[in-house]
This record gives sequence, structure tokens and C-alpha cells, in this order.
Amino acid sequence: MSVLAKKRVQIAKRNLALCFPDYSPAQRQKLLADNLDNAGMALLEASMGWWWPTWRIKKMAEFEGYEHIEAILAQGKGVLAYAIHNMNLEFAVRVAGLRNPSVAFYRKHNNPLMEYMQYHGRNRSNKYMVHKRDVRGLIQALNDGEICFYLPDQDYGRVKCEFVPFFAVEQTATTTGSLLFAKEANCETVFLASIKTATGYKIKVVPGLESFPSGDDKEDVAGMNKMVESLVLEAPEQYLWMHKRFKTRPNKDDPSLYD
Repeated sequence: MSVLAKKRVQIAKRNLALCFPDYSPAQRQKLLADNLDNAGMALLEASMGWWWPTWRIKKMAEFEGYEHIEAILAQGKGVLAYAIHNMNLEFAVRVAGLRNPSVAFYRKHNNPLMEYMQYHGRNRSNKYMVHKRDVRGLIQALNDGEICFYLPDQDYGRVKCEFVPFFAVEQTATTTGSLLFAKEANCETVFLASIKTATGYKIKVVPGLESFPSGDDKEDVAGMNKMVESLVLEAPEQYLWMHKRFKTRPNKDDPSLYD
């Protein structure tokens, strides 16, 4: 195992200890092992999503709760879909686009070959992508009645964030940038997860929070974290635990949770 891989395993192990303190060591070890198995499948699943023919993808696709998206579209509004970081996300983008082609925020890959595969693969069943710095572009897409994906469940740093609970970590840096689009665009929100099943992949959609956004950013992102938690618990072994979700602490001098 490479040094980088070992580091990621340690991050995942620490995250599981922080999030599930009530689990026994054996339970957390089993969850970690299952998570590593899913991590090993992630590149294959991305390749499937980018290159497999549509007929083959359709055989593996299942949808639950998509009526929530279609009800919003019927009102002439955009759909802001808050998706969680399950490791089969690249495959999920392709599957979701078969039902309703969408638009997504996009960060260019540093590797030119990966950039080519990622960009063209994601667009095979979707409309287009908006660069992560093009906030106005995503707002315009929502105002045009598009489905737009945004992933709110990573540590994006201290700027534009609130510290709210996520699982058992009471002070988790959670971006408020995800609220901007809901405030500024003619849209409604849903939450979405891609879950690997015994027969394929299920895209599960649940309604967004009521009276959202409320005007209280801290309350809103705390509610979002609760929604993310509920979807993570559908298949915790498939979630991206290898990300330093708790890197940013409330005070700059606070000790790291990863030392």
C-alpha cells in the first residue's frame, strides 16, 4: 500500500471513530474494511459511468423519490439537488442524467487525461457543467428551470461557514455557500444519494427542508447536516470517509482532530 493510501486509511479510521463513538472497535473495523472495499471499486464505477453504453447503464438504474424533483420542475422552478459524497458519485451522475439531464458545479482536474475523461464522461447524459467559480452561471441555470447538483458535505475552510454538529462532532465547519443558490434563484431543494444495491445502483431523492432557507444560516446548515447524516446512514460503508471533514476547527489555535 502506498504512503498516500495509508494516510487516507488513517483519515477514514479517525473519521469513523469521531462520528461513531458508540460503536465497538470491532464494528468500526468492519465498517472501515467495507469502506475500503467500496473505495477500491470507485475508479471502476467511474469508468462504467463515463464509458458504458446507455442500455447497459439503464439495466442497473433504480430511482426512488424522483417524484419530488418532477413536482418542482412542473412548477417551472429549478431544482437544487444537494448530493452526498458517496464514492460511486461519478456513476451516479450518469445514472441520474438518464432520468433528467442536469447541470453541475465543476472543478477542473489537474491531470489533463483525467480532465478529458471526467468532463466528457459526465456530459454523456447531462446538459453541461458550470465552473465552481461561476456562481452566477449556476444561479442562471436554476432560474432557467434546470436541475443543478451541489455537494455541501466537505470541509471548504473557514470562509463562509458555520460550526454545527455532524454526527458526534459538535463543531463541524459547514459551508454556507450552499445557501446562496437557494436564496438567490427561483428554485426548491432536494437531497440526493446514490446507493449501491444487490442489483445495481439506486438514486434516492428526499424532499428538502421546510421553510428553507429560513434566514438563519446556522440553523439551516445544521438542518442540512442532519439530512446528509440520514442519507449516509442508508449505506455508511459507501460514504467518502477518507476526506478530512473535520480539518477546520472553530479557533485557529485548536488542536487538530487528525494528529
